[in-house]
Amino acid sequence: AYEFGGDYRPEPKYSLGLLGADFVYDSEVGGWQITNIYRGDEWSDTFDSPLNKPGVNISVGDRLLAVNGRRLSREVTPGVALVNQAGSLVTLSILPAETGETTSTDEAAASPAERQVTVKTLATEMYARYRAWVEDNRRKVHLATQGQVGYIHIPDMMGWGYAEFHRGYLAEVDRPGLIVDVRFNRGGHVSALLLGKLARRRIGYDLTRWSDELFPYPPESVLGPMVTVTNENAGSDGDIFSHGFKLMKLGKLIGMRTWGGVIGIWPRHALVDGTMTTQPEFSSWFQDVGWGVENYGTDPDIEVNIAPQDYANGVDPQLEVAIQQILTEMEANPPRLPDLGVKPSLALPRLPPA
Repeated sequence: AYEFGGDYRPEPKYSLGLLGADFVYDSEVGGWQITNIYRGDEWSDTFDSPLNKPGVNISVGDRLLAVNGRRLSREVTPGVALVNQAGSLVTLSILPAETGETTSTDEAAASPAERQVTVKTLATEMYARYRAWVEDNRRKVHLATQGQVGYIHIPDMMGWGYAEFHRGYLAEVDRPGLIVDVRFNRGGHVSALLLGKLARRRIGYDLTRWSDELFPYPPESVLGPMVTVTNENAGSDGDIFSHGFKLMKLGKLIGMRTWGGVIGIWPRHALVDGTMTTQPEFSSWFQDVGWGVENYGTDPDIEVNIAPQDYANGVDPQLEVAIQQILTEMEANPPRLPDLGVKPSLALPRLPPA
């Protein structure tokens, strides 16, 4: 049950301008060294760091010395200088990282020159960081499986998640195996559509007269095993997807028990002052547990937690176990394309020689 909007005095907002990068203070130069720049979709102003834009020429290792002429220090962080600058053009004073050794005896000539760059800040870094996280996971899966297993992440079960599913699925489905990641899925209403596509069982192939390339039937069906990774932050339709994947026996469910909030809402009742209210309206029943997913979630087949030290060290044991599991399944039952034998000839019969 939610209540939002209505006749409230709006609060002042001083949104933080963001640069899509990580910084650490460099006491030697009194600036903030760039330790990471998140690279997302270069064609999007939302899904990429403004430091990656053409002509900006900022790299990891460069130092940020000032924002809009305000000099930074240990106390005056980039965040302090970017308060109320979300979506705004800001001027950054950059000291490029030194590259290689110099033979110059003039210390001033040997030091890289400080320069000014103007960029447009982000209002949120979520999308740029999300894209970097997904692509990093995909690289890990491809590297660990020698390109034999694909990886997709579904952030929600609404328009964004539907688009992300197909963006990844259509690029990865031709690989023999597939890892589906629904961790942190925020729910929605398209789980049945996605499960229906994942449930396609490959029963045949089409091929053209002049090519040996095989086109699977049904199209976009997975050749080999699948696993899904989930966690305690996958809820609502993320609960339903996780439970449905397991119930339909599409593969192993790996991770932690899901959130357990599957009752849906319909924001449609407006009060006279514009307030919107929601009430619990849609509940879900399943043939194995009845109403039991609500307030409980669904248990994984293989439970794997991520400890605080794993987060701190950048380790993802859930994804690692998913990779191990799918490789084990592929070794036990190797997915192979069929030998179609000799193609039949349906040409007209030849006349006997005269």
